Formats: sequence, structure tokens, C-alpha cells
Amino acid sequence: MPTPPVPEAPSSLRDLAQLSAAQWSAVLLAEPPHAAGWMAAAARLGHANAQAVWGQWLLDGHGTQRNPTAALSWFESAARQGHAMGMNMAGRCHENGWGTHVDLAAALARYRQAAAQKLDAGLYNLANQFAAGKSVPQDHAQALALYRQAAEQGHAKSMTKIGRYHEDGLVVGKDLEAAFVCYEKAARGGDFRGQFCLAGMLAAQGRTEQALAWLRKVPLTATPGFREEAGRALLQSPHEEFRRIGEQMLARATAA
Repeated sequence: MPTPPVPEAPSSLRDLAQLSAAQWSAVLLAEPPHAAGWMAAAARLGHANAQAVWGQWLLDGHGTQRNPTAALSWFESAARQGHAMGMNMAGRCHENGWGTHVDLAAALARYRQAAAQKLDAGLYNLANQFAAGKSVPQDHAQALALYRQAAEQGHAKSMTKIGRYHEDGLVVGKDLEAAFVCYEKAARGGDFRGQFCLAGMLAAQGRTEQALAWLRKVPLTATPGFREEAGRALLQSPHEEFRRIGEQMLARATAA
């Protein structure tokens, strides 16, 4: 079925309420400048989901100039309406200093709100706070419980975190089989850290070609920082092809 045309820019919340899911998808898939103008108009009308999307586009520079300060303002506006992803992204801004100064207490408050709505990303980010002890006392048992809640919704990054707990024997008993299962689910879900961890376990089992297949996927979505970290680790491998991938990761990290 062909994608419907992008609807005209909305002039009221009633217009937005009458849009179908397919029409919303058409806006999201439209040419970035066109989509940006449409979403900005919807956000100004007070539509919470449009505000969260517009905030993300301002953060990313999707169809518009990057403006982290404005992005945070829109995330907060959506959050005040009870929008879970708006809460989560406001937390991300406060945690990372995007458009504002770093405020871990504000980040924690927003993550708690998003997690209370069972948003997988909110559960994950709240779990990270407990795992790192950044804004709350470190509590790995609480972190693991939150990661599990997110993983039950299919959150790939949380699956990787759970795998690390099993691999390291932290909170739970050391269980490499359980770790492997978690990493495989995370890898298939698209998490680059899960792909890297799965490749490591496959390599340790002598399943070199499978390990290489997953390693080649890592730089496609990994952050520059992770590409550098993983690339340096791979340079220590006795396997020539692993070292070559490591060199490629480092090159891409430098170019980013």
C-alpha cells in the first residue's frame, strides 16, 4: 500500500486528532525540511507527541539547524503534559548538558517519571543511574531489576546490560550461557554493544566467521567513542581479520 501524501500543516489540535497513523508516518518520512516545518507547527499547537518529536529533530538537526536549548524546552513542554519520551529526553539533556548545564538531580527526576510510565528507555536510563551511582547510591540489584523490566519490552541495550551481569557474576551467579543468550538477543535487536559482546563470546568458542560477521555490523551504528574503544581492543587480537576491523573502527572514529 503506497504511503499517503503529507497532510497540510495543521491549524488546530482538532486537525491533529483526525490524522491517521499512516498520515503521521508520512510526515515522519517526508523530506526533512518539509517535515520539520510541519512538526514545528504541530508542536506550537501544544500537541505533546509533536513536541517530543520536534525536540528530537532540533537536537539532531533533522531538517533544521541544531538547537539543543530549544530542544530541551520542547521536551520539557511535552513532559509537563505527561509524555513519557519527553520526560526521558529531558532527562538526557539534563544528564549530558545538552542545551543546559549538567543537572543530575533533574535528570534523575525525569527518568523516574518516564520509568513510572514503564517507558523502556526511561527504565534503562534510570537503571544506568543506579548501576553507575551517578545521582543515587550505587545499587546493582535495583539496576538489574530495571534493566529486566526494559528487556521484557524488547529493549536491546538493556539485554546487553543483563548479559554483562551474567558474564561478570555480579548480583547473579556467573552464567556464560545466560550471558550468551542475552548478547544474542541484544545483537539481533541492533545494539552495537551487544553485537560486540556476542562476537567476543563467539570468538572464544572458536566460531570465528560468525564472530567476524557480527563485528562488521558494530561500526554501522556505534558511537565514535565506542568505535575507538572497540578498535583499540581488536588491535590486540592475534587474528589478522579482527585487527583489520579494529583499524577500520579507529579510522571511522577519527573521521566522525
